[in-house]
Amino acid sequence: MKVYIYAKSGHNIGLEAVRRCASIYSKLKKFDPILCTCDFRAGAYAKDELGIKKYVSVDVLTNLPNMMKRGDILIFDSDETTQFMEEHMNDFCSLLYKVGTDIPYSIVDDSLFSKNENPNIEKSLFFGDDDYSNLLLELTKNSSKQDINLLLGHYFFLGNESKLAPFFNTMFTDEEYINTISNTKFLLTTSLQSCFESIVCGNSPVLLLREDKKYDINFIKDLNIPTINYNENLDKIVLEFEDKISSYPKLNYINNFDLNPIVKQIGEKIDTFKKLSGI
Repeated sequence: MKVYIYAKSGHNIGLEAVRRCASIYSKLKKFDPILCTCDFRAGAYAKDELGIKKYVSVDVLTNLPNMMKRGDILIFDSDETTQFMEEHMNDFCSLLYKVGTDIPYSIVDDSLFSKNENPNIEKSLFFGDDDYSNLLLELTKNSSKQDINLLLGHYFFLGNESKLAPFFNTMFTDEEYINTISNTKFLLTTSLQSCFESIVCGNSPVLLLREDKKYDINFIKDLNIPTINYNENLDKIVLEFEDKISSYPKLNYINNFDLNPIVKQIGEKIDTFKKLSGI
């Protein structure tokens, strides 16, 4: 019996689910889980930067049965399923958990992100790990240099760094993601996951709502995370960001989801399987 964790990923999707699933992975290490991603780059990044030991690429969720065995355990973070698919997945797996239903989207890896009393970076922009349409480059057109740093996304096109550099103070690579999020006092980001990570570190994020991304606005409002609507000019976006951080609100975010009941349930299921199998 094996434990699989599936995270939807890709160059036009980003690493939101991968980062969430890595936080789940860290709590399940004793079961030697396998992270499944849609592309090799996401898995390699998770291994190099997020503490993942085992990963495989499966392209899409529906390919999982080709490697899994009936009775295996699956945790998945994806919008690819239908109710019909989930019923069959539940029948195939001895335990099935869905991120967003059984595990909240707001989960953060506290082994990577923790309270930082002395952040040493004032302001940074994280536009997300993906920018297949070069939206950030478009934003810089007819814009001036900003008093803010830029954290590059994992899937940004090679060569874009030199084009973006004139508009920002300092450029941080995707390998500097954890350090930048942890140490940025005021984070402007299009990624809700990075908002949660920033908050856990005691920092103050502002969410920029990209037009090509889906957001649960009611959920965000409940957390009282300040937001900025997408604008086609970087000057205007940063100006609004400065206004938001000048009177930053009190957040309603409460960290962190207790995975221990799920860890216990998985452990009991595996122990029972071993006894019945004589392992």
